Amino acid sequence: MRESSRPISGADGRMLEVRDLHSGYGRIRILHGVELYVEPGEIVSVIGPNGAGKSTVFKTIVGFLKPEAGEVRFEGHPITGMRTDQIVRAGLAYVPQGRIVFPYMSVLENLEMGGYTVKEKTQLKASLERVSTLFPILGERRRQLAGTLSGGEQQMLAMGRALMTSPKMVLLDEPSLGLAPRFVTLVFEKIVEMSRAGLTLLVVEQNAARALEISHRGYVLELGRNRFQGTGRGLLDNEEVRRMYLGG
Repeated sequence: MRESSRPISGADGRMLEVRDLHSGYGRIRILHGVELYVEPGEIVSVIGPNGAGKSTVFKTIVGFLKPEAGEVRFEGHPITGMRTDQIVRAGLAYVPQGRIVFPYMSVLENLEMGGYTVKEKTQLKASLERVSTLFPILGERRRQLAGTLSGGEQQMLAMGRALMTSPKMVLLDEPSLGLAPRFVTLVFEKIVEMSRAGLTLLVVEQNAARALEISHRGYVLELGRNRFQGTGRGLLDNEEVRRMYLGG
């Protein structure tokens, strides 16, 4: 992969760090001491079977879930237990799975909703131009209702909306899920473009092989615990990882 520019990180050199994270839903514990980190400019993938806890990690990082134990640090500062809006303002954006858009609002209105924390009109305009450059289809269809877009176009909109706050890091949860093959390819191309533009990305992805191909590093979770970690290429070449998680 081409080297991307490197944003400012915390004192430890890491953009994001998850330490001994225990989390879940009510009395149901899903995560049992998960640990991971992301360095500035990296694409890092989190893969594993259904029920491994991948999405739970993301929901805990961005504040939707309160951890029972452990710590999340962003740019060297603890964000564990902070409200989601505070985490967004700190520079961490989140794109949930499911292509969640406002269907009865236009593409432009959806993007403007993504920039609700941006107070300066000049910054908002710059963000719109940046998103339209990265996702030209959104600029072309800015007046179209979001609900009339194809599934792949809605995913582009969800990703573009997350960029409206000019984040330092983006968390993408299953960005290729349920998409037609041509849009799967486009999603991964856009992730690489976002990285080259200087963004740091953490990606949960069911298309594990494709995710690892574009990733600097990756983590394999199983039953809420770390199972493997390494470079993207190293995990692709690991015989046990291929047999257990990549279909041989």
